[in-house]
Amino acid sequence: MTIAPNRIVGGEGVLAWSLGLWPAMLGLAIALLLGLSTRALMRLVAGLLGMACLVWLLSHGAGVLLDGAGDYARASPAGGFWALLVLYALLTADALSQMRPGPTARVALLVAASVVLAWVLGSGWLGDLSIAQEFASRADPFWTALERHVQLAFGSVAVAIVIGFPLGVLCHRRERLRRALLPILSFLQTIPSLAMFGIMIPLLAWVAMTVPGAREIGIAGIGFAPAFFALVLYSLLPVVGNTVSGLDTVPPATAEAARGMGLSATQRLLQVELPLGLPVLLTGVRIVLVQNIGLAVIAGLIGGGGFGSLVFQGLNQTATDLILLGALPTVLLALLSAAVMDIVTDLSRPIPEARR
Repeated sequence: MTIAPNRIVGGEGVLAWSLGLWPAMLGLAIALLLGLSTRALMRLVAGLLGMACLVWLLSHGAGVLLDGAGDYARASPAGGFWALLVLYALLTADALSQMRPGPTARVALLVAASVVLAWVLGSGWLGDLSIAQEFASRADPFWTALERHVQLAFGSVAVAIVIGFPLGVLCHRRERLRRALLPILSFLQTIPSLAMFGIMIPLLAWVAMTVPGAREIGIAGIGFAPAFFALVLYSLLPVVGNTVSGLDTVPPATAEAARGMGLSATQRLLQVELPLGLPVLLTGVRIVLVQNIGLAVIAGLIGGGGFGSLVFQGLNQTATDLILLGALPTVLLALLSAAVMDIVTDLSRPIPEARR
């Protein structure tokens, strides 16, 4: 951990054993030993025990460090904490990967992990940490940033699906359209995110000034609109490409049999091709959703809101914990979205991989 006289200056590192919290240190050592086991269950216990001891060490260590340190002193996790957290998280992920739980078990694990995390954060155990104090002073802006981040990331993916799925179907059926459209979408994907946001600013500013009613519905050169449109453009290639790939996985014999049964093109798409190609299509949605959750942070630079506004405020103030207040929820949201989409993708398979 680190202890600093205020929220801006760099903290002084403190070794864990100097805090005198030996039960937590013993638990961390036991978790490391259990993690050497070849049994998946033992490694799972090691990962969970290690993360629990880290939380206990933070909650009690912050109080020890702040005792008599002054009203403006701040205690924060240091590099050693993050290294150990990654280590125990990898142990847990490796154990779960080897155990290969089915979709139902993964839903239960995800719900349990979410409940435990919410309980720890809501219990006040970590209230002495600097990042918790940053949240306490910025609770309303934090929830506003969360709402805007969700609108940017999830909204852009929804619009990309509405646009990209029909385009993918057309590209699957018309080879000339596929050869013309996919290179254009690939080119858009190569444009750096900040440059794409910059391109959107003058274009939407012109639309706002020349198109009647555009400004009234929120179209402007800076803010939410350019960030949203840029994310939609970034989302099209994975959606269109995976739609084409998913429909291409349908065996020709199956498509011919459906045609022989008298099914129309729409019926074949909805009853045969889409159910068989859905796992590949959902994989594309997963990719673009996680991508957009990360890219939405850049929207803070052009007034788009989201967690990027907290990150860039922290950078301007050299306040590391304010940066983390925006960065950590972004990472958590991406991990949660990826886990949910993995479960949905597995459920969409005719024979889920976890049950083979």
